[in-house]
Amino acid sequence: MTGQIINLTRRDLVKLGAAALLAAATHRSAGAQAPDDKLKIGIIGAGHIGSTIGGLWVKAGHPVLFSSRHPEELRSLVESMGPLAKAGAVGDALDFGDIIFVAVPYKAIPDLAQEYGAKFVGKIVIDPANAVARRDGEELLSETKEKGIGVTTESYLKGAHVVRAFNSMSYTNFAKEAHRTGDLMAIPMAGDDPHAVEVASQLVRDAGFDPVVVPLRRAQEFAQGGPIYGQQLTAKELRGRFGLSK
Repeated sequence: MTGQIINLTRRDLVKLGAAALLAAATHRSAGAQAPDDKLKIGIIGAGHIGSTIGGLWVKAGHPVLFSSRHPEELRSLVESMGPLAKAGAVGDALDFGDIIFVAVPYKAIPDLAQEYGAKFVGKIVIDPANAVARRDGEELLSETKEKGIGVTTESYLKGAHVVRAFNSMSYTNFAKEAHRTGDLMAIPMAGDDPHAVEVASQLVRDAGFDPVVVPLRRAQEFAQGGPIYGQQLTAKELRGRFGLSK
């Protein structure tokens, strides 16, 4: 009350000071520590697929750095997504991300390996790129068919843990079907590293889909031209197409 004098003893002041310090420390700790289930994602290539899937991850609460060779052109994209979205150069995305999403034409993967190879070592790399003859060249397309496209990506990005995902259909389907009601749309995935597969599967769920995983050597089955490419299936239906028991 105004004008009232409150008498505090030394012991009272000490107690009040300790309580204030504890409250401040708790507030700082809560504010500085990111949630354990959020991952820093670097996206190389901010075209249709990169911006669509990256946007879904931002909505799920993950910090995402979108990159291109001209990061100044990404300003409007990241501003529209809010504070969790940032823009930078390709090297920035590789330094930033625990997970790297290589949303580029397939022919760019050998170039990325040559220029930034060391930065990919130890990273979980989600690869949504498909090889197309007219754009990527007959030689590279033949290599992906001979080795399998997932194994080919891993052969270029040496030391990375590659998971193939989000390459089985157009970005418009991902934008339309994310978090749909009823049975979620299944996303075929291929990978061999258990931890990388687990992390990538969670990101598929966070984007609003249901992951179904096969070994990396089977990635060709849902690459462009494969029997599962372009199929909108539930997880149960997709497991049946893959011949998986569960």
